[in-house]
Amino acid sequence: MKRNLILSCAAAAFFGAGWASAQDLTVVNFGGANGNAQKAAFSEPFEKKTGHKIIPVEYNGEEAKIRAMVEARHVTWDLVEVETNTVIRGCDEGLYEKLDYSKIAPKSDFIAEAPQECGLGFFVYSMVLAYNGDKLKTAPASWKDFWDVKRFPGKRGMRKLAPTNLEFALMADGVPAKDVYQVLSTKAGVDRAFKKLDEIKPYIQWWEAGAQAPQFLVAGDVVMSTVFSGRVDAARREGKNLNVVWDGSIYDLDYWAIPKGSPNKDLVLEYIAFSTAAPQQAEYARHIAYGPVNQAAIRMLDAKTLADMPNSPANIKNAVLLSSQFWNDHGEELQQRFTAWAAK
Repeated sequence: MKRNLILSCAAAAFFGAGWASAQDLTVVNFGGANGNAQKAAFSEPFEKKTGHKIIPVEYNGEEAKIRAMVEARHVTWDLVEVETNTVIRGCDEGLYEKLDYSKIAPKSDFIAEAPQECGLGFFVYSMVLAYNGDKLKTAPASWKDFWDVKRFPGKRGMRKLAPTNLEFALMADGVPAKDVYQVLSTKAGVDRAFKKLDEIKPYIQWWEAGAQAPQFLVAGDVVMSTVFSGRVDAARREGKNLNVVWDGSIYDLDYWAIPKGSPNKDLVLEYIAFSTAAPQQAEYARHIAYGPVNQAAIRMLDAKTLADMPNSPANIKNAVLLSSQFWNDHGEELQQRFTAWAAK
């Protein structure tokens, strides 16, 4: 799930917050339904098991806050949920502790993408094509359908960021999912993606916050939308008839990372180990449709739950792993071009 990359360096607000008890852990996440799922599957069971209190904090991915804490050597956040590009870049810059997997679990317990030097992925999410089954009687089946405004007239919801939209455009133009980044890594491929986006630009209704996409679908403002898969699941739990097309979805992970200088590092590692163990991973997946990283947990889920998992064997068959390497190398220039294109 890529959030706004424009970060605010406002450290004063949290510097005055004081220190939590040495027996408490301050765990930072993105809130919402995901935060609630973490509370139910991870934090509350951990508190019961260990007696250590988990203090939840919500944020919007502001890496500048973490950087300010680390540089001031005043770290009040013990554990943070971060995205792939953030954990890789932050590790290189010394913002996060290197993980001791001997205190967590063998790396082989997890899907290949999960273990990083400074972070451990703890769930898989996807950006998918979604539609409202009450308002769209003919179901779309692919990104080609998303672009087909004659067969499916109406607005399309899209996130106002370059990542995933360029990939979707290429798949709509006939590029196989497995070849997307090979094509996108060329100038001709980038031009091809923007040319394809031109076709539906008059039909796009932009969204920026994750909650907006399902709201647009429920209201009938758009006939289809790109949306985080977990947001669809949350809407379904409220009785909304939103459906997902998994073909050509783009998946990624969110990671646990320990800010450099966390005063409770050993206890944090215990929490990471607990939250990524198979029973807790399976329980988490039952609360929100994000996929487990623990391979044993995937095998613990029933067919109904697996049907909504981004990384279930059926749903991941023609999915694309978001290339953090590509977006770290080209993200700034492509986002600038995308922003200028969207503003025209």
